[in-house]
Formats: sequence, structure tokens, C-alpha cells
Amino acid sequence: MIIEQLDKPVAGSLMQTLPGSAYTDANVFALEQEKIFERMWFCAVRGSDVAAPGAFKTVQVGRESIIVSRNRKGEPRAFFNVCRHRGMQVCSGEDSDGQRNFRCGYHAWTYDLDGKLIAAPNLTRMPDLDRQDYGLKRVHVREWLGYLWVCVADEAPSFEETVLGEVVDRLGEVSNLDRYAVDTLVVGKRIVYNVKANWKLIIENFMECYHCATIHPELTEVLPEFADGLAAQLFVNHGAAFGEDIKGFTVDGSAGVDLLPGVNPDQDRKYYAITVKPQIFINMVPDHIIFHRMFPISEDLTIVECDWLYLPSVVENGADLTNSVELFDRVNRQDFDVCERTQPSMSSRMYTGGGVLVPAEHHITEFHAWHGAMLAS
Repeated sequence: MIIEQLDKPVAGSLMQTLPGSAYTDANVFALEQEKIFERMWFCAVRGSDVAAPGAFKTVQVGRESIIVSRNRKGEPRAFFNVCRHRGMQVCSGEDSDGQRNFRCGYHAWTYDLDGKLIAAPNLTRMPDLDRQDYGLKRVHVREWLGYLWVCVADEAPSFEETVLGEVVDRLGEVSNLDRYAVDTLVVGKRIVYNVKANWKLIIENFMECYHCATIHPELTEVLPEFADGLAAQLFVNHGAAFGEDIKGFTVDGSAGVDLLPGVNPDQDRKYYAITVKPQIFINMVPDHIIFHRMFPISEDLTIVECDWLYLPSVVENGADLTNSVELFDRVNRQDFDVCERTQPSMSSRMYTGGGVLVPAEHHITEFHAWHGAMLAS
């Protein structure tokens, strides 16, 4: 039904959205988990969150709990969080700074940091149990931009084609990232938001600026051209310029912190942004990066982790990041509030057939078309 809706244009300059059920139907969400999140590369954790051998974080990727860690050589590793004996989750906590192995709390099956089974009660009496074959099931893992990306599919698609190739160039393009050296930056602040809305509502919100003048007074003060509502669609890689009296990307327009050294003179007073399917938003400003990761939990709940990334010296020297962080924290809370207030209406009979997209939002149909194609694949 979702795909059929995309083929029914609305008269005039309006285009149709997805139907309301796309945001509320548990069966649709299950299909998204299978066809999107469990097939594509998924940005899981910041590499520094699992810096030491044996440090781990557990993340939800589609329907799967995944352990993301490093082995004794410091190489990234990822495993299904499932004991190969009776299936209990091996890591019950969300994270650890470091440990020597992974040990299931049910029958004490123990795995080394590369996933190999190394110990179990009476293991010597089970000569037919291959320790490698019955090790933790590995997950594909790749490091990019200082984050660890995982793919739980049996065969991972090309990272270059399905990550770099799926970038949505909005107010920037992926080549811009080279100048910001995101992998060399450190987390100055992380805020986790529990958003009671479908993940697609958040993506659609981030992709358009038609709402900017309505709900983002602080943002449009810093980036005046956002007030016309067209920036995200019409000015690909144009970069939104700071207002004349604005000194930095801060909540009050005051000066920020040390500029990123790779930023060129044409970028030192501009904001750029890209979307990486299926769940990443990257915002680039002269002195920091704002990196959003979305974790869809259910059809009406999405956890969003937002990192503010700065030069290591800025964080190590204890620079005051309050004004810098507060600007986009306000933007996030404003965006998530409208998404949460939109979610209940998705189940209304008035939205059975969906709504409309005005010209300033027409580019969202590309996301809808991609979504429909993924579910049909």
C-alpha cells in the first residue's frame, strides 16, 4: 500500500506523503527492520567509546542485539549478542571499559575477544564441539569518521556504494567531510533523546527547512536564510551563511571555540549538512561537528544519540561549550517535540491516505521512493 501511494500525485504543486500506517503499523516497522536496518551498514558507536581491548557497547540493530568491541590488538570486532549454547545474551549491560573475555551468565560459556569459545563446564568431555564453529557469530564491522559501522547481513554490501553512495547532499556533500577530519575530533558533549515518534518522521523533519521559521527562532537568527524555508532543497552544497553580526555557531551568536584547521576561508562562516541513510545526520560548522545517530526501537519510539565533536585540545583544556551545545540542543528539542506531536495523528482516519508535501518539501519524495524500493526488495 505504501508503494502504491507514492504513485498517486496530488493535483497542482502538491505531492503526496506516505500513508499514516507507514508510521504506526508494527508490520511495516518489522519489514523495515528486516529490509533496511538488517541489510545496510549501520552506524553503531563512536570508536572512542570502545577504545581499549575488551571494552564493549551493546547496540540494537534492527531486531538484533550486537556487541561492538575491540580485540587484544585493538582491532574492531562485532558479534551477535547470543550465546551459542542456549541463546542467552552474553553481555547483559550496555557497556564496559574493558574485560578479558565475554562470559555467558547462564552456563559460563566463555569467549575470547575474537569470539572464539575458550571455556565451558566439561568442555574437555565434548571433543566434537568445535571451539571456532561455536564461537560468537561475527558481524561485519568498518571504521569511518571515527565511528564503528556494522552490518548484520550474511554478506555485507559494498560500503562505498551503500554508505558513501547513499549520502543525501543537502547543504553539503560527502567530500566536504575531508576538510573537517571528523575521525580526529573528540566528543565534547553527548545527549541522548528518547523520541516518541517514528524514525521516518525525524528523517523527514531533518530533510526540510519549511518549518525552520516556525519553530527554530535561535537557528534562523544565526542562519538568516533558513527563514525562507527553502535552504535544504535548493542550495545543495551551498552552505548556509552566518548572519552579518553572528560570530559563531552558538545560541547567542557569540564566538565559538578554536576553528578546525582543515576548514578553508570559504567555509569559516558557513553551516553544511548531509544525511547518510538509513540513520545518520552530520552537521558541519567551522569549529565543531554535530553528529546524530538514530536507533529505531519500535514504530513509535526512536532513540537519538547526538555527539558534539571538537578538537582534542578544546576539550582537554576545558573550554566552555555551553553556548555551542545549547544551540543545536534547542533545535533538537524543537524538532523532536513536533515529531512527537505529529505521531498521534498518523493513526487518525483523517491521515489514512497521508498528507501533502508543498514544493519546499518535494525532495522528501526521494526518501519515500527509496524507502518503498527497500521494502519491495
